[in-house]
Amino acid sequence: MTIKNYDLKWNNHHLKLGEKTCIMGIVNVTPDSFSDGGDFYTFENAVAQGIRLVKEGADILDVGGESTRPFSDAVSLDEEISRVVPVIEKLSKIVSAPISIDTTKAEVAMRAIEAGASIINDVAAFRLDKDIAGVAARYDVPVILMHMLGSPKTMQVKPQYKDLFGDITDFFCDAVNRAEKAGISRSKIIIDPGIGFGKTVEHNLQLVHYLKRFQDLDMPILVGASRKAFIRKILSPSPAAEIDPKSNETEAGTQAVVAVSILNGAHIVRVHDVAGTKLTVKIIDAIKTS
Repeated sequence: MTIKNYDLKWNNHHLKLGEKTCIMGIVNVTPDSFSDGGDFYTFENAVAQGIRLVKEGADILDVGGESTRPFSDAVSLDEEISRVVPVIEKLSKIVSAPISIDTTKAEVAMRAIEAGASIINDVAAFRLDKDIAGVAARYDVPVILMHMLGSPKTMQVKPQYKDLFGDITDFFCDAVNRAEKAGISRSKIIIDPGIGFGKTVEHNLQLVHYLKRFQDLDMPILVGASRKAFIRKILSPSPAAEIDPKSNETEAGTQAVVAVSILNGAHIVRVHDVAGTKLTVKIIDAIKTS
C-alpha cells in the first residue's frame, strides 16, 4: 500500500512523515494514568523519562498532566499547569525533539508553548475548550485532533455508532473546519482516530484493520494504541483475568498493533516503549518501502 508523505515544517522543527514512521514517546506526569500512573509524577522522574525516550529514538515527546483513561476525573487548571510546565521548560532546553502538550485546556496549551512545547495534542479536538484552537493559530504550531465519543468520564459507557468510519470521518471534517476557521493551516493538522476513546474491542480492531479509509482526508494519521485495554482483553486467558499494562504480553500485543497500523497508513505511533517500537518501526518501514 502506498502511504502519502507529508513534510511538516514549523518554527525550528521539521518532520518528514510517511517513508519513515515517526515515534511519539509518552511522558505522563500524572498519578493515575492507566499504564504508568505515578511512575513519572515527580519533576525529576518525568524529565529523566523524557531524556531517556529521546535517546531511545523518540521523534516527539508527548507530555501530559491529566489522565484521560476511562472514567477518569478532570484535574484543575492550576494543578495541570504545575505538573507539565516545569517539565517542558527543562526538557526543551535539553532535547532537540519537538515536545507536544497533551491537554484539552487553552491556558495549559499556551503556558506549555511558552515553556517550550511546539505541538498541541487535544484528545477533545477543541470540543471541551474552543479557545485552544486560537492558541494553536496564534503560535502557529501543529495540532493533533483526536476522535473521542463523549468525555473520558463517559466514553466507555456502551459506545455505539451508526457508521463507525462515517461517523468518525464526519467528526474529523467538522474538527478540521473549526481549526481552519480559527486560523490553523490545514498543513499543520494531524488526525487521530482515538483508539480506546469511546470504542469497543471490535471498534478498535476495525479502526486498525481499515485505517487506510482515513487517507482520503489527506492529513497525517496518528495511532495511539499502546497498552490499551482492547489489547489486554484479547490476550487475557479469561474474561475475569486482567493483564498488567506493563507486562511483556501487553507489550508484544502493542507491537503487533503498531506494525499493522503502520502498514495500514499510520504516520505517527504514540507509545510508552520507544526502544521496542523503534525495532518494530525499522522492520515494518523496510517492508513498507520495499
